[in-house]
Amino acid sequence: MELPLDYGVHNFIQSLTSQPRLKFIDISLDEKTSSGFLNNHETFLYDFIDGHKSLVREYVHNICKTGSCYGFILDMFCTSMIDIANEFNVPSYIYFASNASFLGLCLHFETLRNEQHLDTSRYMNSNEALSIPSFKNLCPTKVLPKHLLDSRLASTLFFDGIRRFKEAEGIIVNTFYELESFSLQALSDSKMVPKIYPVGPVVSFEKSGHFRNNSLEIESIIKWLDDQQDFSVVFLCFGSMGSFEVEQIKEIATALEHCGHRFLWSLRKSPPKGKVDIPTIYNNYEEMLPKGFLERTKERGKIIGWAPQVTILSHPSIGGFVSHGGWNSILESIHFGVPIATWPLYAEQQMNAFLLVKELGLGEEIKLDYVIDFEGENNQVDIVSAQEIEGCLSRLMVKSEENEVRKKMKEMKEKSRVAMENGGSSYNSLGLLIKDVITNI
Repeated sequence: MELPLDYGVHNFIQSLTSQPRLKFIDISLDEKTSSGFLNNHETFLYDFIDGHKSLVREYVHNICKTGSCYGFILDMFCTSMIDIANEFNVPSYIYFASNASFLGLCLHFETLRNEQHLDTSRYMNSNEALSIPSFKNLCPTKVLPKHLLDSRLASTLFFDGIRRFKEAEGIIVNTFYELESFSLQALSDSKMVPKIYPVGPVVSFEKSGHFRNNSLEIESIIKWLDDQQDFSVVFLCFGSMGSFEVEQIKEIATALEHCGHRFLWSLRKSPPKGKVDIPTIYNNYEEMLPKGFLERTKERGKIIGWAPQVTILSHPSIGGFVSHGGWNSILESIHFGVPIATWPLYAEQQMNAFLLVKELGLGEEIKLDYVIDFEGENNQVDIVSAQEIEGCLSRLMVKSEENEVRKKMKEMKEKSRVAMENGGSSYNSLGLLIKDVITNI
């Protein structure tokens, strides 16, 4: 299903065409119909997915004329497709691309809202801390995703989808037991949750479409990193939707200049206020940086636009990662053993930051509850000061064994790799999934 905004999906699919048993079927609607769903911002995603149900039904019907369909694996937002699976009398499985802690949080709040009829909007702008089964510590409401708390239609639709998780044969989660043993055990102990299959870390090492077409950019970045000492560079990158206003950019620049560490900074231009779009490339970095910053830091810093994140994180010169804390980025950083400084922006990233810093001890905190205002509704923009940023960078980049976060991240790197090897926890879980799928045929 092709979204109106290009997130690089088409180019990524093209990179996977060499997989002989993997077949991609384009069921995209025409552009006019697809764009029409954008008229209702709150319900767009759900209307968009439901608009494709007839095409999925038609495709599966054609499959069954000459062969068999044995089941559906559905993205967490595509649970309405369970209806189609039921029509063909085949099982459904959910693929949950985020972590087990967030899965537990969603299921817990679905119970609070739909079964206990609790008005969770009472926690909006609250300073309370809640006991949630998938967390060891009390969880501050300020780090919970807003769509879990508010009473808008989009929130209702989200939990309608979460409720349908209970109709699935199982939930496949992009995590591994050694990372989230507490949360996974809590989910396994619940009688209301289908079977859980932790199969992660699922990370992609394919270059994005942008960088397959811009090899000179990668060469320039790698050449610069090759000239730096091991573990000496802090890498700043805030995901596909991450960007800041000028005032915040200047605070980051001031912190980088004062902290003295070498840095590689992915800096991109915010879309116009109130418009949800992908950040773009700056034509001139000097326009928004402190006067003379580029000249003063040219010997130890490099600013880039789009970043080949996996390529950079895998480089031995990288000693720390300032990240928005999207789950993919966290898993990539764990895979390469790079400690993270959390700066969440949207979605469940504030909760990811809490998980990483407070529950797992694998990150340093710049902010746990920072939220970017995509819709332009908040006139008061939260600015993180240069002093706060610099203090976190100093803690993050300590190289010695006294750095507990770095030590724990190094240990988790090894555990993440063992989990995927023959006999590892995720390898065995995937084997169990395959066995159960075959049993359910």
